[in-house]
Amino acid sequence: MDWGGKVFLVCPSVFSYFCIEKLDLWGNSPKVFLSAALVSDELMIESMTGFGKGEAASKGVTFTVELRSVNNRFLEISTRAPKAISQRENEIKEIIKTKISRGKISLNAMKDEESEGEIAISIDKKKAKEITAVLEQLRKTAKIKQPVSLEHLLHFSEIFQTKEAVEDETEWKVFVQALTKAVDGLKKMREKEGAELARDSKERIAKINKNIDTVELLSKKRIPEERKRLLEKVEALVQDKSVINNQRLELEIAILSEKLDVTEECVRFRSHNKFFLEALQSKESEGRKLNFLIQEMGREANTIGSKCNDVEIAHIVVGIKEELEKIREQLQNFE
Repeated sequence: MDWGGKVFLVCPSVFSYFCIEKLDLWGNSPKVFLSAALVSDELMIESMTGFGKGEAASKGVTFTVELRSVNNRFLEISTRAPKAISQRENEIKEIIKTKISRGKISLNAMKDEESEGEIAISIDKKKAKEITAVLEQLRKTAKIKQPVSLEHLLHFSEIFQTKEAVEDETEWKVFVQALTKAVDGLKKMREKEGAELARDSKERIAKINKNIDTVELLSKKRIPEERKRLLEKVEALVQDKSVINNQRLELEIAILSEKLDVTEECVRFRSHNKFFLEALQSKESEGRKLNFLIQEMGREANTIGSKCNDVEIAHIVVGIKEELEKIREQLQNFE
């Protein structure tokens, strides 16, 4: 909409970047406003580092589950649990995936079972009798006077039986309860740390926006100054002013003004900033998108620095790059 020579951009945020580009091509310079409706204080981004612990008990069985999370490009889950539980590793991963999308997750599960006086090792009576009979037959065949003793039988492990670890559905249910608590604790810690990182990034983006406004004002101020400087330089070189081709001179000044004008870059920079703040509020994993936006901001900053041959603007651009680098370091920890 064009009201009094001012262009107001009204469109869904998903199309706003395209609209801004088109308006700029038409010779307009739309201002991207960071509306309070679009940028609230509720920051949803998560960190990838955290710790969660859960414990559950039932029918004499207690499980304690600990989850540790660190930075990782994708979701990677490693488990360390009792044999009966570790056999269901795929199910464990699916439970974690429902709430965690990125990071290297280490799971450590410990089982504490109350003893009920059962003996874990038993004797195979049939095997013991068979081995004793064979040894007795061997003694008689070899005409050995010494009788078969317990010491002789202990050489045969076949007479002993150990109870195999059998998966119990009750144990699995207890484990799942403990795991769920651990995942909830991990996610809560990741959200808390993510909120702190996002808040810091938001403050830095606000600072960058102010610097971009300053750069744009200084750039527009330099254009008439450069125009005056160029005219004075030409007049100083040419004694006879009548030989000056004013039309050609105006063309060269226009070309110079175009090279010095960074309005287009500033508009795109603000657009990236707006989308960055929107991504901070997203309930989805936006770490990759944020990294992409920071890269685009860096490109715009480099373009502004190369176009504006001015010490003051160059100094501001260096400050912008420093802020972008600090945000980039924090983004390595964003989910």
